[in-house]
Amino acid sequence: MYVVPDQTGKYAVVTGANSGTGKETVRRLAGAGARVVMAVRTLAKGEAARAEILAQYPNAQLEVRRIDLADLASVREFADGLIADGTPIDLLVNNAGVMAPPTRMATTDGFELQFGSNFLGPFALTLRLLPLLLAAPAPRVATMSSGTANFGRIHFDDLQWERSYRSTTSYAQSKLADLMFAHELAAVAAERGWNLMSTAAHPGYTRTNLQTAGASLGRDKLPWWHSFVERFNPLPSQGVEQGAEPLLFAATSPEAKAGAYYGPSQRLGLVGPTKLANAPRRSLDAETNARLWSVAEKLTGVSLSTVVR
Repeated sequence: MYVVPDQTGKYAVVTGANSGTGKETVRRLAGAGARVVMAVRTLAKGEAARAEILAQYPNAQLEVRRIDLADLASVREFADGLIADGTPIDLLVNNAGVMAPPTRMATTDGFELQFGSNFLGPFALTLRLLPLLLAAPAPRVATMSSGTANFGRIHFDDLQWERSYRSTTSYAQSKLADLMFAHELAAVAAERGWNLMSTAAHPGYTRTNLQTAGASLGRDKLPWWHSFVERFNPLPSQGVEQGAEPLLFAATSPEAKAGAYYGPSQRLGLVGPTKLANAPRRSLDAETNARLWSVAEKLTGVSLSTVVR
């Protein structure tokens, strides 16, 4: 089991912090001494997760704040609140996401839900928080991708899936975009001489509520096939304690490298201890990564020139 190094004095922000790998990440960071902002969409769920962690670590420094990554105004409000506080951020963990809603849904700003929530929201959040990150001595941004990024393509001619929506293909695009963003942020940091490390991770096949929540989005109940697949799925899976470790390694290990990608090491990369993962070739094309960054700036209205002086 990966042991998080001492985080005493570190200030961290974790999105999707009320459940799954996000809550486990908060638990382990807090247990190692970090002060953590739990960024959640539903405050009541965030407070319940906070109480659960405090029961284990009574001295944990945890604060729950609301953010909806499917609403750029909410992202701006959340970031503005942290900027007003003025505390440098040592670690930003872009963990939150949605997975494969059965029908095309849209964010508040009109983006396809997965592309908007999984990529554009975290992109805007990261850029808005750059002033606080760059004020820290050795800041990191760790972004959660997915093994499905291996099957993703960036459909620049239809990023919002307005012509033909396919839930799993759209999800794969959004997680490939996350990985491309992590690589490009590392490249931008190196080019500008920032002491900022950008890393990425994937959880393999980790049992969380992400699969259930995604399948039920837009439905009153889960589809008929879901319980069957859950019961008879032949693929190996693991709990969140193990599944959160690639992200924790990317976020905290002294051995992690800028621009690197981490994931499970066993059984098709689905389970097991963390290793350096093979990033899909499509995530390593510098020109395409820069193009996606430029598109994201235009779509979100957030750019380096507006946040970094």
